[in-house]
Amino acid sequence: MFIGVHSWPQVKIAIIDSGVHADHPHVGGIAGGVAMVGEDLLDRLGHGTAIAGAIREKAPCAEIYAVKVFERRLSTSLETVFRALEWCVENKMDVINLSVGMRKEIAQVPGLPIVVTVPGVFSNAIEVRAEESCPRDRFYYRDGIFYASPYPRPIPGVPPEQNLNGASFAVANMTGFVAALAETAPDAIRSALIARAANSL
Repeated sequence: MFIGVHSWPQVKIAIIDSGVHADHPHVGGIAGGVAMVGEDLLDRLGHGTAIAGAIREKAPCAEIYAVKVFERRLSTSLETVFRALEWCVENKMDVINLSVGMRKEIAQVPGLPIVVTVPGVFSNAIEVRAEESCPRDRFYYRDGIFYASPYPRPIPGVPPEQNLNGASFAVANMTGFVAALAETAPDAIRSALIARAANSL
């Protein structure tokens, strides 16, 4: 099942990650953001930028916000993530991409929008696992979990296995699909996604 590339123009997506290189050709600019660590939104790890590129591919009209919780390594505190989530609520984000694995479930933040993340982080989130056999323009669903490709947008001349890859990018790809349905009422997003899943797992 091919998933069309489109999105509600006003959808606001927060990427809680390492910042974003706004001028990267796969990103095409960001609408704003906040640094919970460091002093700027610059991505010194490349991770958040690759996440943003994967989302932008599927949601070209979305407003992307960089919520920086990583600086020099992909590690942060639960308190920092919680503050990032509070910022998302205060600034009326529609979708949150949270490619952060946590050792325990995060306490619910009142007023949270749609959260796309790996399993075990939030109750009621769109939970995603990586599935290498899944094409990047599709996703699967089984037993309460969505499955998406673990690869970001391809880089010319770089084999996929040498590019960044993993569960973070399965979450990012799924966030792009969610953005395409962001005009749907939040309580109907899950059922709308399930109806569009290419159920071949």
